[in-house]
Amino acid sequence: MVSECQAADAIVLTYACDRPATLDRLSTYWLPELRRLDIKVPVIVVGCKLDLRDEQQMSLEQVMAPIMQQFREIETCIECSALRQIQVPEVFYYAQKAVLHPTAPLFDQESQSLKPRCVRALKRIFILCDHDRDGALSDAELNDFQVRCFNAPLQPTEIVGVKKVVQEKMPEGVNEHGLTLTGFLFLHALFIEKGRLETTWTVLRKFGYDNDLKLRDDLLPSTFKKAPDQSVEMTNEAVDFLKGIFYMFDVDNDGALRPAELDDLFSTAPDSPWSDVPYKDAAEKNVLGGLSLEGFLSEWALMTLLDPASSLANLIYVGYPGDPASAFQITRRRRLDRKKQQSQRNVFQCFVFGPKNAGKSALLNSLIGRNFSTRYTVTTSERFAANFVELPGGIKKTLVMKRFLKIQSTICCPARSLWHLVT
Repeated sequence: MVSECQAADAIVLTYACDRPATLDRLSTYWLPELRRLDIKVPVIVVGCKLDLRDEQQMSLEQVMAPIMQQFREIETCIECSALRQIQVPEVFYYAQKAVLHPTAPLFDQESQSLKPRCVRALKRIFILCDHDRDGALSDAELNDFQVRCFNAPLQPTEIVGVKKVVQEKMPEGVNEHGLTLTGFLFLHALFIEKGRLETTWTVLRKFGYDNDLKLRDDLLPSTFKKAPDQSVEMTNEAVDFLKGIFYMFDVDNDGALRPAELDDLFSTAPDSPWSDVPYKDAAEKNVLGGLSLEGFLSEWALMTLLDPASSLANLIYVGYPGDPASAFQITRRRRLDRKKQQSQRNVFQCFVFGPKNAGKSALLNSLIGRNFSTRYTVTTSERFAANFVELPGGIKKTLVMKRFLKIQSTICCPARSLWHLVT
């Protein structure tokens, strides 16, 4: 049964309306068992034999409310009678709807609000549709959005009606320019509350999102074909775009992105990509924790080097308008660089390894402008540091240093081969 459940797109759990003990069995055994097996699919709870239900019993809502609060994976619950053909088609409808338009990724039933990842996706869609970047969707922009998602224009009276509904419930949802982001999010929360999840899912899927609220794999190159002595770098076009958004989000014009400004920049991505290793603390920051332009570009260079697919996805999430193929390039093979005695690369990687307490961390810290500390701190994981370095003639390149915990036999090499450690 385990393999069958793991392969399922949805699960229907049934109980007998004339035997309340069977409902207890769902909450004491079956639902906990599905959790134990890590079955993460929508669950539909169905009460069968509705025709035999005792009228004195509590209503379905009263019985199921505490169970649904405990088990958020329950998408919906319904009662039916196969004998009397009562609500049988609805059972299959809700099972299908749970698969095609699931609630869980979009809406938190407990707080009655959109989930953070849903907000991030809808915010990105809003920004993409706000062509004049005035922070609101005008009537024309709303109509373009409607045509793109639903292949049908909105009538002027419909646009007025939409904005009226928003303004009555949330005055800040509409301003003199049109529907604001707040109003846009409110509309989708309203759709979901009214059971119209297909509306929000249609919008998300038209803009390339999957059920995890990430861009579909088919929209992104899954692999970058390269030889072991090649690497992936950003093109000048991508770097110029990143410079532009750096200055756009540097609200206080202090030449650095503070943590709050960086969070705002990545607020249209599913998650902030630099909040954890290996990117956390990998670039130079000022005393307030802000990233300079060089630190910002160094983080992007590091992510492109280590995980080009993730880097490209995040580039698109933050609004890169060009063809994804124009954002990255594969470097020339290193053996050709050696043959020509020159390199066209902009990013170089250097491996740092040595015995305990040899100063490996201090070397990485010096690259990103951190003061030397005499206090020894035990390191428990590999670490990266990235920053711009200036070459003779004023040319700047990005240097990525990787510190190993211990020397592996696979990377030990004679001195004449140390060039192979720089990629």
